Amino acid sequence: MKVLIVEDERIAANKLERQLLQLDANISIENKIESVASTVKWLAENQVDLIFLDIHLSDGLSFGIFDDIEVKVPVIFTTAYDQYAIQAFKVNSVDYLLKPINKYDLERSLDKFKNYHANEPVVDYKEIMQAMKSDSLQYQKRFMVMVGERIMSICIDDVAYFFAEGKYVFIVDKQGERYLIDFTLDKLVEVLDPSVYFRVNRQIIIRIDAIKQMHSWFKRRVKIDLMPDFDKEVIVSNERVKDFKKWLNS
Repeated sequence: MKVLIVEDERIAANKLERQLLQLDANISIENKIESVASTVKWLAENQVDLIFLDIHLSDGLSFGIFDDIEVKVPVIFTTAYDQYAIQAFKVNSVDYLLKPINKYDLERSLDKFKNYHANEPVVDYKEIMQAMKSDSLQYQKRFMVMVGERIMSICIDDVAYFFAEGKYVFIVDKQGERYLIDFTLDKLVEVLDPSVYFRVNRQIIIRIDAIKQMHSWFKRRVKIDLMPDFDKEVIVSNERVKDFKKWLNS
């Protein structure tokens, strides 16, 4: 069975690959791709039996793949939140997996794929995409935080950036105040508007209007000065520079 993994988080892609190979030794991972554009290009020249497709990719929502190329193979969608019109994922035996993906759910999805393959149903991806683009798809609007014994709600428009420090993730608002939140950066990528927020490396997600200045850096990377100031250097990682520049121009 030839499988394509489309996932912009390298750790998540590698974990999914390991899980798949443990479940079925006959699986061949043909490629692991991080963006819409790269997926479209690759699918135009290659064929697989099954695609595992993350919803948020480095250059936008994966819906764009179906706008640019006809996909004739079954797709198992992956997402961190069930806000994405879950019923739509069930149309014509297309499945979904909620992150973090566990072995039981993955095995169940593979079984559904094998049943799909045996029955050869016709998958209407236009119907699925239309349902997924419906009003049920919402980005995060606010975050609840604790300040001592007080509970506060921070509007997304007031958030300058998010950063990870060890096992913890913090919001930094436009006034420079920091608040601990119960999210991982992976989960945040799923619920933030990709036209406004971009994950520049493994430690930080920034808002477009939080960029104060940008500088050329070693190996064609980009160094960013943020406002309010961040106490560490913010460098766009090598694998994200191309998509970061596209994001700036979008």
